[in-house]
Amino acid sequence: MQMMMEMSVKPQTPVVNANEVSRISTGSVIKGEISSPNDIRIDGTFEGRIFCSGRVVAGEKAEIKGDIVCENVDFWGKLEGSLYVKDTLALKDTCSVNGDLHIKRLVVELGAHFNGTCKMLSEGEFEKVAGAVTGQKPAQQPKPVVQPKPAAASQTSAPAVS
Repeated sequence: MQMMMEMSVKPQTPVVNANEVSRISTGSVIKGEISSPNDIRIDGTFEGRIFCSGRVVAGEKAEIKGDIVCENVDFWGKLEGSLYVKDTLALKDTCSVNGDLHIKRLVVELGAHFNGTCKMLSEGEFEKVAGAVTGQKPAQQPKPVVQPKPAAASQTSAPAVS
């Protein structure tokens, strides 16, 4: 008699290397623009725009003024600005968000504060909306520098005056 064994494969969550997570620690104050292919953890103060291909995690002491464009967000801190999230935004129980949400999925914990508008997007809509935001980013699409050519000497000469 032959026995068959069935194996089930569980989906694995991606392993994040701690050395590949950008971090703004508590007490740090940064103004400007961040663009990262990796996850970002914010526990300090940030003013500007964040472009992230991974997950943004804002801790309880995080204070952010500006826009965030990313794949996923776990938010415990304070935000004044807009969120553009390709997949899932999780508003945690201690968060305070004043701004607009452009997201595919939303998770809101009891106690979370949100004041603004929420637009649920399909993936195609996200690309369009996020493209409009990132298209304004000067560092992402640099314009080529064109050096003016020196004016060529005129080949026709003026008539001689006698």
